[in-house]
Amino acid sequence: METITLNATTRTIKGKQVKQLREEKKLPAVVYGKHEKNHDVTLDAGEFEKAFRKAGESTLVDLVVDGAAPLKVLIQDIQRDPILDRPVHADLRRVNMKEKLTLKVHLKFVGEAPAVKEQGAILVKNLAEVEIRCLPTDLVHEILVDLQTLKNFNDAIRVKDLPVNKGIEIMRRAEDIIVIANEPISEEELKAMEEKPVEDVSAVKSETDEKKAAKEAEAAAAASDKKEEKK
Repeated sequence: METITLNATTRTIKGKQVKQLREEKKLPAVVYGKHEKNHDVTLDAGEFEKAFRKAGESTLVDLVVDGAAPLKVLIQDIQRDPILDRPVHADLRRVNMKEKLTLKVHLKFVGEAPAVKEQGAILVKNLAEVEIRCLPTDLVHEILVDLQTLKNFNDAIRVKDLPVNKGIEIMRRAEDIIVIANEPISEEELKAMEEKPVEDVSAVKSETDEKKAAKEAEAAAAASDKKEEKK
């Protein structure tokens, strides 16, 4: 796999002053890790965007800070401008290559399901990503889901069917359905749904009014009885 490299410089500017960095097309970021002190850095915004498009949040990136030896990091928790949708801050998670990681990986659906093409089935996708646990060396950018195995109605691809190596543990039940080829609704079923009787709102309202009147009558009778007792 292609090595993705990202250059950075140590950042001393903090707080509201980082606005100036963004105006210069620079991106403030922080490098953090287990048992490691946080390190504030500055990235080139354009270079970061290119690296993120390739790496996403599940591919290792070589981070070079101030020209030193590369650090293995994962791009995490990107904050974006709500209007322009461009990154305004990023967290870079430093990785220990000897410790297992837990993170989410995107599912990429490929191919065409024969059940859809030949029988008119409807694809229902239940999952777009899965959480995995593995060593950094076993990380994958995405997991392929081959739709060509869905040949008939009710055929499904489950978590246990995902093509991953032995070093990757998927943190979901093996029988969980990722995608299923459902039989389309028949014209009769659709018509029955459209003809389903609508509840008579006026009848419900009338019944409610009757209950309210009955309770008021009971309360009035009780009050009258108390008056009689006092006499």
